[in-house]
Amino acid sequence: MEPAALERFHSPGKGNGLRSRRRVRPGELLYRDVPFAYVLSKEQLGSVCERCLRRNGNLHRCSQCKVAKYCGRSCQKEAWLDHKQECRCLKSIEPNFPPDSVRLAGRIVFKLLRQSVCPSERLYSFSDLQSNAEQLSEEMKDGLRHLAQTLQLYLKTEIHDESQLPPAIDFFQIFTKVTCNCFTISNGEMQDVGVGLYPSMSLLNHSCDPNCVIVFEGYQLLLHSVREIQTGEELTISYVESLVPTRERQKQLMRQYCFECDCLLCQNQEKDAEKLAGEEHAWKEVKDAVNEVRYPKSKEEWKRVLARCQNLLSSNEGHLPDTNIYQLKMLDCVMDACINLESWDEALHYGSRTLEPYRLYYPGFHPLRAVQLMRVGKLQYSQGMFPQALETLKQAYNIMKVTHGTDHSLMKVLMEIKEECEAMMRLQ
Repeated sequence: MEPAALERFHSPGKGNGLRSRRRVRPGELLYRDVPFAYVLSKEQLGSVCERCLRRNGNLHRCSQCKVAKYCGRSCQKEAWLDHKQECRCLKSIEPNFPPDSVRLAGRIVFKLLRQSVCPSERLYSFSDLQSNAEQLSEEMKDGLRHLAQTLQLYLKTEIHDESQLPPAIDFFQIFTKVTCNCFTISNGEMQDVGVGLYPSMSLLNHSCDPNCVIVFEGYQLLLHSVREIQTGEELTISYVESLVPTRERQKQLMRQYCFECDCLLCQNQEKDAEKLAGEEHAWKEVKDAVNEVRYPKSKEEWKRVLARCQNLLSSNEGHLPDTNIYQLKMLDCVMDACINLESWDEALHYGSRTLEPYRLYYPGFHPLRAVQLMRVGKLQYSQGMFPQALETLKQAYNIMKVTHGTDHSLMKVLMEIKEECEAMMRLQ
């Protein structure tokens, strides 16, 4: 859809919003955006290219800071404008490394100083962004002040005196804007790889039952409709993970975005009973275990994760249904571990158990369900279960053509596996 078909408007009770100027069918690409600024997340350093955000086992590092790593010359060249000043800052604070939000804020400062016009500001500019500063809790403000001090130290080699900066560049204000406007950038498989600021897309308001979804292709943001949208209807996305129970969702929305959601799903505490089903002491233990899992880097770490998860799953058998959200996260975690350890059969066993809960919690068109179906379909295919794999991959395809669109690289991978599966069935 051409940007002219979307317009900024005053959304009653919400402030600015974005609406469609024509009728929209499910699965339309409504907007494609590049970031005003973005960074690779700390956990992915060294395994993902800083520029294109693609996973690559053979990255070349920046010879100056030795931190930033790229696919090759062209990615490094394209990234230089954003990395040039940051490079000296990263070098000056080693062996320390800034938090993602500080590194992102640094890139924003350098971009504002360059005064360059950015296509991501077509509908809404960085200076337009709301900050909710006056509504933030004192605890939150203290945290942001601390980040502003960290930013000052990080930028010291490039910016000697903060008071000499233009009034528009206020470190604390930048953090208040970043907090409620930045997007987590995920890869095709919906794993977090970075954070970015896309000012025009900050016009999108929240709904626990949204009519649009956002997926990424590298650093590009893609906004797709997942329902029919009428002319003049507001476009919405979900700011929080819909798996989270109502109280947690509301707490997160209030803490980070300073508003209370009173939609029907929240009023009816939709599916909360299923989400927290089972014995409380059991799911609290599982919740803690899942939260402790960081990105394992080696086979040994994956083995430890697998052993811990399998232990808990067997001790909680009969006490926690698979629909309990922490049990579900545990199943996802153990499935990841099995895939990384190449235990395909076990991975399929755990993955299959997640499909029914995913159907329950991600009805309609949801990218997370599409990706999960695709992962399970690939595992079924690897085990020679071709008819089952084809059925699962078809379900993934029907959702993904709406959430990702037929041109997305992940969709192309799905099509290839689906065709291979069909060819294997013809041979049988």
